[in-house]
Amino acid sequence: MPISKELKTAILGLTREEKDKLLLRLINKHKDLQEQLIFQLLEDGQTLPERRDDLRNKMDRFYKLDPDSSGWLMTDMRRLHAEIAYHVKITKDKYGEVELVLYLLNECFEKQLPYVQKYTSKTDSLAEYIAKRTEAILKKLTKLHPDIQFEFLEDVNHLLERVYAYAPAPYAKQLGLPKRMDIR
Repeated sequence: MPISKELKTAILGLTREEKDKLLLRLINKHKDLQEQLIFQLLEDGQTLPERRDDLRNKMDRFYKLDPDSSGWLMTDMRRLHAEIAYHVKITKDKYGEVELVLYLLNECFEKQLPYVQKYTSKTDSLAEYIAKRTEAILKKLTKLHPDIQFEFLEDVNHLLERVYAYAPAPYAKQLGLPKRMDIR
């Protein structure tokens, strides 16, 4: 909701102490804003590699477990993807988003192949999820600088090969995903 000119003028007319008090009250009610300020002001943006490593370690621990079914695997992958999205919201780390989502998807094929190897009614939802996540990350990747795209080319093509070789193939064809990606 936009702030009216009258309210903006009244806020700007407050004393510094009143503004500080109001600002702290507002920040106290927004966890995301607190996290952003911690990252920007206290960590000075220097903890980005550590934050990425933490997420990668969570994924590694997750993939060491047996999910019991493709449904549970998809649920856990969605949770991990939500953590990646939160990381991007806090840090504005577009590069890290592409890197981490590619890692999440490629590791699924690497560590949990039995759940995505064949297309069945049990793997349908997971196959669709993987195909849609692949489509979304390809769109985000194409918005990055070509030099950065080149850094991910091997991982992307590895993912696309697997998507077309296993259960997500029907959805990949339906979504029109390329079989290989080239940098233009």
